[in-house]
Amino acid sequence: MQIHTLDLEFLGVPRAIASYLVLGSEPVLIETGPRTTLETLIARLADHGLRPGDIRHVLVTHIHLDHAGALGWWAQNGARVYVHPVGAPHMIDPSRLMRSATRIYGDEMDRLWGEVVPAPEEQVQLVRDGARIEIGDLVFTALDTPGHATHHHVYRLGDVAFAGDAAGIRLEGEQLLDLPAPPPEFDREVWHRTIDRLLALDLKTLYPTHFGPLSNTRQHLESFRELISSATDFVGTELSAGTDRDTLVERYKAWIRDRALAHGASETLVDTYKAANPPHMSVDGIMRYWKRRQTG
Repeated sequence: MQIHTLDLEFLGVPRAIASYLVLGSEPVLIETGPRTTLETLIARLADHGLRPGDIRHVLVTHIHLDHAGALGWWAQNGARVYVHPVGAPHMIDPSRLMRSATRIYGDEMDRLWGEVVPAPEEQVQLVRDGARIEIGDLVFTALDTPGHATHHHVYRLGDVAFAGDAAGIRLEGEQLLDLPAPPPEFDREVWHRTIDRLLALDLKTLYPTHFGPLSNTRQHLESFRELISSATDFVGTELSAGTDRDTLVERYKAWIRDRALAHGASETLVDTYKAANPPHMSVDGIMRYWKRRQTG
């Protein structure tokens, strides 16, 4: 078995979004990325001697557009696609997903994500917690891992796992961690339980979608748990002080930048993290979390 990281060069930025190519007796694609990176993905597959028609199995960790925006295209071209049951209906009929995304991204939709087409229902395989997905000599196990999104799976393959956003953002070779907490489903306590579940697996390697493999899995997950708490508390403290949303976004950006510089990150690296995870999205997600807590 071989695992290859495919850099989709989202918005021309290296290391922002990855797909993973797993080569066993049959090739498997993990994460499609958005439709705007489809041509790059096809080119990266060609680097390994593969054409789109060679990809018959595609797994996505969840249906956010940076992970699954091109899923319908792959399904329409004959691939069987494996999706969380909560997310699958939105891939079969993406109209509601697109309306929700348009409220967030507005005129930027086409530039960021491109066209999202429906996945034929007969090509969509619903995958539930604990399901074994056998593809040739590869056996993936789906693990329900909410916190970032209710429709999130981590896919375990032996002693490695494809983590989507469940293990946060950490670019390959870097020490800096980042928290992707977009609305509407970020939940600190639920995510802490997901981290506990991942820690119990004693994995050798994690493959987050943003970006590339990491091997110090226990240290990474424990550090990420701390970041979930500290980022949530930062936003909560600002809200308690009456800080308005736009000011809070700027203060959160400054907080992120200070953390990054403390880890020795360059301004260029900070910009790469922003491309993978726009800070205002996390502010909005964490604000919504606190609002739910206040209203019960």
